[in-house]
This record gives sequence, C-alpha cells and structure tokens, in this order.
Amino acid sequence: MRLGWQLAALAAAAMTMLAPAAQADEPFASTYRPIAGEPVLIRGATVLTGDGGRIDGGDVLLRDGVIVAVGSGLDADGATVIDGAGKWVTPGIIDVHSHLGVYPSPGMNAHSDGNEMTAPVTAQVWAEHGVWPQDPGFDAARAAGVTTMLILPGSANLIGGRGVVLRNVPGTSVMDMKFPDAPHAVKMACGENPKRVYGSRGQSPQTRMGNIAGYRAAFIEAQRYRQQWDAYESAREQAGERRRGGETPSEPNRDLRLETLAGVLRGDITVQIHCYRADEMALMLELADEFGFRISAFHHGVEAYKLADRLANEGVCAALWADWWGFKMEAWDGIQENIALVDRPEGSCAIVHSDSSEGIQRLNQEAGKAMARGRALGLDITPEHAIRWLTANAARAIGIAESTGTLAPGKRADVVLWDRDPFSVYAHAERVWIDGALLHDRSDRARQPVSDFLLGTEVAP
Repeated sequence: MRLGWQLAALAAAAMTMLAPAAQADEPFASTYRPIAGEPVLIRGATVLTGDGGRIDGGDVLLRDGVIVAVGSGLDADGATVIDGAGKWVTPGIIDVHSHLGVYPSPGMNAHSDGNEMTAPVTAQVWAEHGVWPQDPGFDAARAAGVTTMLILPGSANLIGGRGVVLRNVPGTSVMDMKFPDAPHAVKMACGENPKRVYGSRGQSPQTRMGNIAGYRAAFIEAQRYRQQWDAYESAREQAGERRRGGETPSEPNRDLRLETLAGVLRGDITVQIHCYRADEMALMLELADEFGFRISAFHHGVEAYKLADRLANEGVCAALWADWWGFKMEAWDGIQENIALVDRPEGSCAIVHSDSSEGIQRLNQEAGKAMARGRALGLDITPEHAIRWLTANAARAIGIAESTGTLAPGKRADVVLWDRDPFSVYAHAERVWIDGALLHDRSDRARQPVSDFLLGTEVAP
C-alpha cells in the first residue's frame, strides 16, 4: 500500500502537534520537545489498537513522531522494518494515578514531597513543583511500557492540590517532561485519610460529616472568587469596547488556592477523587451537582462495582486496582471482579491504575488478573477490549484522548512492542517508543538508562 502524498500532510500535522505549546502567559509552561526518531514499520504483529480493534498479522508505521498508518501489507516507504511475527503491539500504557517524582523510588524522607499536610484544603500547591525528574522509577516504568503518567499529590487532604500529566522521558526539569496542552488535574480525597490526619490533631475534619462540610465551604469560596474574576473580565472587555484607553476596572486579588478551585468550576481542570466506598462516591457526585463541576474519575474505588451503572450513565471513569483490598476499613468490601463489573455497562470507563512505584511496572499483569476474574464470571473479555483499561480509557480520564491512547493515524507515536500477549505474566516490553523515538530496547543496553542513584546496586542492569 503506497501512502504517497499523505505522508507530507501527516508530517506537517505532526510538527504542529508535537511542538511545544504556545503558553507564554502560563506559569511553568511545558518545554517538552520530542526526541527525534527514525521512521519505523512494525510488520506482521498482533496489533491491539486501543479502541477495541485487533489486527492479526498487522502493521504499524511510525514517522515524524506520529502514527502514519495501521493495517496490513503497508509499504515501508523507506522506514526501518521490524519483524513483529509472534509479537504484539499496543499503544503506550498510561498510568492515571502515580506519585513518581514526588515520592521517588527508592525513597528517602528528604524526597517525600507528595502531601502538603498543613491544612485540609491546599488547592494552591502543584505536584509538578515537587517532582524530582531523576527518580529512577521513571526509567523502570518506561521499561514496562508506560509512556504517560498523571502525577498526583497524596491523599492526606480534602483537596490536596494540582496534578500534572508527564511524558515519561528524561528531563532536567519537570517542564521538560510536561505533556503539552494537557489539562491540570485537582486531587481530592474522601473517607478515612483526611479525617484521620486532621482529626488526630483536634482539627476539622474529624468525621465524614466534616469532610463534606469542608468541600462545600471551599467551593462556596471558589464560586465567589470566580464571580469576582468573571465580573472583572467582563467589565474590562466592555471598557475596551467603549473606547480605546478607557478606564480599566480594578483587578481582584489573586488567591492561588481559589484559582485552582475556580478552574475546576470552569471545567478547565479535571477532577480526580481518591474514594473507596460506594456511598461516598454517591455523595461526591451530589457535591459535583451542587457546584456544577464534573468528576473525571474516582480512584481506588474498591466498591465501584456497587454503582457501576450510575458511573457509566454519568460518564465518570473508575481507576481501580485488580485486587488490593482490606488494608483499612473503607477498603474492606472490595472484590476481585470489581474492574470487570465496572467495565460491563455500556458507556463505562474502567481503568487499571497503580498508585505504586512497583505496581506501575506490572500494569499489564494487573489488567490480566482483572480479565481472569471477569472471565470466571462468564464475561467475554478479549485482549483487544481489556487494553482500553490501560490506554484509551486512561487518556479519556485525564483529558489527552485527542492525541494519544489509541493507535490511529495522526496520533502521537506512543507504541509498545511486546514479546508475547501483553496480559501474560511472562510478557516483556521489548521496545518502547514515545513520540516515535525508541526510548527503551530490552536487547540494547544503550537504551536501558541507569540512574546515577542506582549505580553499583543490585538493581542496576
């Protein structure tokens, strides 16, 4: 199949998409630039496209940082050909709940930068300001096929701050890793954690009642703040229309805490909520209705199976573990069929996440465990369906589905070549491309980076 003139158009589109976003007015703007990679055609593999498609004996062509074509019998058109016979190809894995960088691995107390435990609402802090780019965990995750991560603050607070979407590439600063144009997230937490942290200090919240009261008070403040700024912007615009150089209204004082929450109310910041119990998820959905914002995903959600239909109907994703449960009271009613049951309704958005520097290295196996439990229930869960839990659904939850998460022409060339069925416990990610650049190769030591902090240790290759 000759691709001909289409390549030039796709290359031009790729350069536009992959260039750093024009964010001059945005603080801490992304400075990410894709690493150049040679054109590659993976030929004759089992291809899972990430959107439910499967091509046996399929080809994937990468060029200029994007996926050019997916199909069978593709012409290499000068690209390096990789024999994919007996191997599998998937989109890069996306972890929607990671603390890499803010809780590095191996970790020291000096590197513990994930929880600002100074007030129940610390929406003013940003996880990216605590990310240590040299965390060896980034390399370990990349070797496991992880190409993109949402790095979140911890769950000590009702509202713990902003999370940031990162490309899993080496960088001197966090801005070098920041996914261009990806929205910020806000991390919220319901249940035991905030009431334990602050209740033990004799502060509010001490109870789940106090949790909900704390959220409501914060968003009432944010509503007023948003109204002040909306009125200011409207008045400034009207003054400019009346006459050039007209009197400019006084600008309200900035408040970083309320600025984040106003961004949530405007829909500019995704909402990611640590929440285990079904009754509390229902309360948080009511809270979102009261203040007019949308919840992108509940995280951990060991009881999400109890309200799977409502989550699907309201378009809320559930980022879940395959089998973690019972380590505290709110995690007691978990079942191993949780992911499969949440996935079952039409319109659902089940995701497998890690919340672990070790678990992020085996997300493919975690998804495999969830598949097995679903099949034991009699559900027909195919590999081409389950891969969405790690790719397309994850991209949807964090607001980057337009550019990654599936193998589709024009999307970022975030691709993993596996040595066998990726849901096998024996599977390895042989090669990992990020924006078309080969950043991990299991057969090439030069493409297996070793952190300075692991040199001379048993874990260094």
